[in-house]
Amino acid sequence: MVEIRGLRTEFAGPARTTVIHDGLNFAVQRGEVVSLVGGSGTGKTVLLRQILGLAHPAAGSIRVLGEPVQALGERGAAGRIGMLFQHGALFSAFSVLENIAFPLRELRTLPRRLVHQAAMVKLQMVGLQPEDATKMPADLSGGMIKRVALARALVMDPPLLLLDEPTAGLDPESSDGFVRLLRSLHRELGLTVVMVTHDLDTLFELSTRIAVLADRRVVVTGPPKDVIAFQHPFVHEFFLGERGQRAMELLREYPFAV
Repeated sequence: MVEIRGLRTEFAGPARTTVIHDGLNFAVQRGEVVSLVGGSGTGKTVLLRQILGLAHPAAGSIRVLGEPVQALGERGAAGRIGMLFQHGALFSAFSVLENIAFPLRELRTLPRRLVHQAAMVKLQMVGLQPEDATKMPADLSGGMIKRVALARALVMDPPLLLLDEPTAGLDPESSDGFVRLLRSLHRELGLTVVMVTHDLDTLFELSTRIAVLADRRVVVTGPPKDVIAFQHPFVHEFFLGERGQRAMELLREYPFAV
């Protein structure tokens, strides 16, 4: 689904060029949920934007769904890749239903009634009620904003879904509910998911594989238990520090909590 080879990402500044990725290799197989983790400035969100075609590397190749990402963009990536941005990125002047329907309306090829019906299906698929359709983003809770943004990301039935910090800013109850929803949709729709997250509970509960960004590349990728055993300072601090030990202890104690 995603194949990245020899990626180099750099940003030119007034005094010097900052290299974010150098010789990065990364691949995602159909049906996986792959989580990207790394310290601040390692380019996790940048990598998502490059997969989506919103940013371009200085060197290397990115293939998505078997095609160079540039060709995918020319054919309309919106129908084949769904993106959930960290803060939802809803249009504040649009209602919930108008936000969800926006990608379909942009096609300008579907009857208005069909667009409305498809948006309503996705609205209810993410656990919202028909009466939520007319609400405005300012009237929504953080959890509802995430669900509306997810419905919009899925309205074109893309096979690949990108998630940027999907549970950031949510209280524990809302976060658990959103994780349950993501797991259910992944199973029922056969989605392939690439996710950036710092939340260890979300990471352990959803990931089939974890990829660690450090030293300008992916230093290790594999199932959670294999990644945790990898000898690297970031891996040790992130997974085996106090916060990581607490999350893993809860997972061992309550494996079916979500």
